[in-house]
Amino acid sequence: MQIKKMPQPNEGIKCVVNTCHYYGSGDHCYAEKIEVQSPNAKSTEMTDCATFLPES
Repeated sequence: MQIKKMPQPNEGIKCVVNTCHYYGSGDHCYAEKIEVQSPNAKSTEMTDCATFLPES
């Protein structure tokens, strides 16, 4: 029998998108890493989290 290790939240990331697969209560992110896109962004509104995966 193999014991499955529970993932740990990435403490350096706060996420409030509760419709994301990687979201955890307390606004934690359980993604191993994230990717934020828009190379030429000049404001927060011009950025996008490419790691977002809709909760199924």
